[in-house]
Amino acid sequence: MDVQWYPGHMTKARRMMQEDMKLIDLVIELTDARAPLSGRNPDIDELAKNKSRVILLNKADMADERLTRCWEDYFRKAGWKTAAVNSRTSADMKQIWQIIMEASQEKLERDRKKGIQNRPVRAMIVGIPNVGKSTFINSFAGKASAKTGNKPGVTKGKQWIRPKKGIELLDTPGILWPKFDDPQVGTRLAALGSIRDEIIQTEELSLWVLDFLVKEYPGMLSGRYQIEETQDKTLLLADIARVRGCLKKGGEPDYERAASILLDDFRNGRIGRITLERP
Repeated sequence: MDVQWYPGHMTKARRMMQEDMKLIDLVIELTDARAPLSGRNPDIDELAKNKSRVILLNKADMADERLTRCWEDYFRKAGWKTAAVNSRTSADMKQIWQIIMEASQEKLERDRKKGIQNRPVRAMIVGIPNVGKSTFINSFAGKASAKTGNKPGVTKGKQWIRPKKGIELLDTPGILWPKFDDPQVGTRLAALGSIRDEIIQTEELSLWVLDFLVKEYPGMLSGRYQIEETQDKTLLLADIARVRGCLKKGGEPDYERAASILLDDFRNGRIGRITLERP
């Protein structure tokens, strides 16, 4: 399936981000640990080319642990400061603070040589929609400082947050890029909920998810839904519909409702720890 989504407000958000880069010392990019490469907006590399960088693999609690370690190695070998995190808890935040300080050493040293003391590091938080930027800020700050929601498009404008002495964070809206050259990228992002469901065919997307799980994570579907796994994905979706009581008049499976249940379970980690791509 070919999924493309680039609403007009993202063009405005990109321009705003480009303008705000002049105020920034450090760019902290969040990507989904379940699709770390597909979830990285290539425009950010261009916008932040002269800035110190940190890449956080967010939602790591829902990703395949073995592959997450591979992705951490991949980004470190590419020269990035990186870490796997679950931004819904504060457990990883001490590690993140240390990484931020390491990435900001050049800036801090420049300030020291100029005699500038106690000027906070100004960091921009960037990433695609629904990757958890605002949730990360709230965990890092230890309070509800930014609006959150489990759907794309919650953050509408920029927000400055001062979580602790020594740092200021600029939250930004999630942005995609104008065209996914690889259709698999759009499909993965749709599966993760980074693209509005209103513009995609949820039944077709659910069949893609079923196909991926049968091939890459055999046994997970049968464990979650108590169904027999088969190569016929339409039959699999019909079985999920019956198990979950998604039936129309006459006992026919309601594929649309079953697809919504499958996608919701997948996005929230109820099926298991899954990663959609490998380094």
